[in-house]
Amino acid sequence: MSESDESSTMTTEVKVSEDIPKDSKEGGEKHSAIVASHYNKIEDRGLVARKKSNIYFLRNFNNWIKSVTIDKYTGLVKQRFTLGSPFRVLDMCCGKGGDLIKWSNASVTHLICTDIALVSLEQCENRFKSMYHRDYQRKPKVEFFAADATLQQLRTKYHDPSTKLHLVSCQFAFHYSFESFKQADCMLKNAAECLEEGFYFIGTIPDANEIMKRQRIAMSDTFGNDIYNIQFLCDTDNPPLFGAKYNFQLDEVVNCPEFLVHFPTLEKLALRHGLRLVEKKRFEELFDVHGRNKQGLLEKMQALEAYPPPHGRFNGNEQRKEPEQYQHVEEYARQQSSHYPPRVGTLSQKEWEAATLYLFFAFKKMKTSYDANGMPVYS
Repeated sequence: MSESDESSTMTTEVKVSEDIPKDSKEGGEKHSAIVASHYNKIEDRGLVARKKSNIYFLRNFNNWIKSVTIDKYTGLVKQRFTLGSPFRVLDMCCGKGGDLIKWSNASVTHLICTDIALVSLEQCENRFKSMYHRDYQRKPKVEFFAADATLQQLRTKYHDPSTKLHLVSCQFAFHYSFESFKQADCMLKNAAECLEEGFYFIGTIPDANEIMKRQRIAMSDTFGNDIYNIQFLCDTDNPPLFGAKYNFQLDEVVNCPEFLVHFPTLEKLALRHGLRLVEKKRFEELFDVHGRNKQGLLEKMQALEAYPPPHGRFNGNEQRKEPEQYQHVEEYARQQSSHYPPRVGTLSQKEWEAATLYLFFAFKKMKTSYDANGMPVYS
């Protein structure tokens, strides 16, 4: 659903209901500790080391996806402001601060960064300090604190618990909450509780439908390629709504248990907290929509690699290219009338397979009123 589709549904009233099955084991402290430990151990290796990674362009592409979606929704937020108005953002599961520059570019005036991994959070805070080392005038008000957003109420940890937010962002992390109903409900409450009416909760998650589709095609509970691997740890014939566990490996970056997000259940759960879906797009759809008008950003962020590479079968990092991974480019070149094969921006087939595991979502906080029993009614 696009932003222009909203007017036809704005009058719909939604009462909080209890029709979502709570069919999973509660708890989650143990798994949360595993996730925190995993991300705490990942070193910030610096740009030189990242350029040598097998997923250098994949990571840049995913970052480009975040950039164009964050730019869209920060733009929608600022359209409602008068000049000089405060702009408050919660970066939930902020990690090492990969989106700090995006918040700076959006002129956020108050930023709350929280993550379960204390080491990552400390790196995020250090990155923030280095960004504004001498630029005091543009420095936003900022809060950093460690918390498990799937088990703890974040609002109680804010400097001002009455803070009203204009945007909540949760990138590549929300799916951890689908270990149980309790955790998913808690995380959505954290996203919605302080969000002002008419503003947005955005995020990126693995697409459960695509993952299950690939499992069916592979006819195995383990599948992937050289850079990513998925191994199911639950019943794939009848996966539960919560607790559908699998182990996900992504090159040298991720090796951690995750959970499928059944999106219709997420939508229902979001409505309980006054959040209505306004956009849901897979990463390849976002590339189709924004690839042309954000081509300059694609190039600036090196979100695609040049093929054929400038140095024969090597790129600038002396990593040998695998021709079979670029057959789509070779086919494109054959269709051109030019005597010389064009150099195009692309991803290897295995990187594209990993990128297209994900989708983007955006929810909007609905208007809240209360019925005679004091229960919230959203419209």
